Amino acid sequence: MVWLRKILPVFMLLLSMNGISFAAEYKLTGQDVLNLPEWPVSSTAFGGKLLLSDSPEMVPADGITYQDTVSGEARLFFHHVNDTAVLKKVIVLLENQGSETANITVVRYGLGGPSLDYLRVGKDAQMQYLKNDNLYLVEVLPNSHKLLDTQLDQLVVEPGMLVNGIYDFKADQPIKVSVMMLPVDADIETFAATARVLPADQHRLRGTFDGKDRLITGKKAYTSKEGMVVVTLADNEIDRYVTGIDATDGSKVLNYGNYGIVYKLYLPTTYQDHIAYYLNPRGGVYAGGIGLKYRHQYQYALETPSGQLCFGENKTTDFEHLGVYEGGQSLWLTFSPPGASNLPVKLVLVPQEGISLIPEEKQAKIN
Repeated sequence: MVWLRKILPVFMLLLSMNGISFAAEYKLTGQDVLNLPEWPVSSTAFGGKLLLSDSPEMVPADGITYQDTVSGEARLFFHHVNDTAVLKKVIVLLENQGSETANITVVRYGLGGPSLDYLRVGKDAQMQYLKNDNLYLVEVLPNSHKLLDTQLDQLVVEPGMLVNGIYDFKADQPIKVSVMMLPVDADIETFAATARVLPADQHRLRGTFDGKDRLITGKKAYTSKEGMVVVTLADNEIDRYVTGIDATDGSKVLNYGNYGIVYKLYLPTTYQDHIAYYLNPRGGVYAGGIGLKYRHQYQYALETPSGQLCFGENKTTDFEHLGVYEGGQSLWLTFSPPGASNLPVKLVLVPQEGISLIPEEKQAKIN
């Protein structure tokens, strides 16, 4: 069983210290998870706009996949496959149509690919995003263009390869953002002058959405007396998908999966408790990461799953152990639906006797 193989060392440590077999005591199976009570939470959208460019996901020709003008805080999430028979590149062009210089500060980003391994691309982009807080500045003079990230211009996207990017930025002037695919030897500004917007595919997974971030907070403090509970994310029933506008044609669109939305989760807990946290994918194959900030000082990015690329094919047994944490302490989790992965997921809280145990072998500490 995948789940037992992955967290057996954790169980053995807890067994030796507490005299309790966690697996035997709680019988954590997918069926149990589906029947567990949902912990009451409130959900609040905040932050600036999300620009989503994922349609057409399989890009059949040169052109613009998405385009809109934004200012202030924003996030761009793009996810595109070169669906032609020749080499291409995928770039993001910033255009300043105003009379003053625009300063765009990129505050966090992640880039995956190009690669034929789509799950690896999505996971790499998310892990880089979670660990990356290096700032850089892009200055765009009036009536001119500039690339959001110059490294994209250097990447050759072979047929069938995927590129996934996540960029958080702040713009002090209105800036036109265009995601486009073009020939590797094309002059970008010349191409952009005549580039057409490509039609969306049947999924229409592109648009501009208010509230690039989502705050999930517990409505009351969790205590071990409640037993095992879950928090469901990105299922469009308990946790609704965000709606927006496709700026290229004015149509209303649904972000099916909440791709590009970054969740900040804070679930208050009571003192004297120890709680184990698990992630369980419910929609199918899944490969991503999750950020944790513990006691206001320890920050980590954990792969979900760790030790292998993906999990979720057996949603009744696939769980990623995120650690055991003391109740009453500050614990923040950062989650975002990974590109190429399936939703929803469930965060499982399990009462645990004994010790705090952050899985050291899986930690990627953020400096």
